[in-house]
Amino acid sequence: MTDSLGDLLTGKRLEEPPEIKIIKDYVRQQLKTEVNVAVGPRQISILVTNAALAGALRMHLHQLQQLCQTDKRLVIRIQ
Repeated sequence: MTDSLGDLLTGKRLEEPPEIKIIKDYVRQQLKTEVNVAVGPRQISILVTNAALAGALRMHLHQLQQLCQTDKRLVIRIQ
């Protein structure tokens, strides 16, 4: 008997780490743009669309580190 992926995931609530929501909300509020966030075991990658946004976001990394209350390294990557 084979179950489809949709059947297996029905009723499952996949929670994202709180750091993702904090970073996305902060960037949306401060820089008026959207970013993608990936959380790894030792770092949090913030994926941006261009170098100008990466440069602007770099000035906010210390504040983001404090808001997330994490000792993981914050990394900005241009997609």
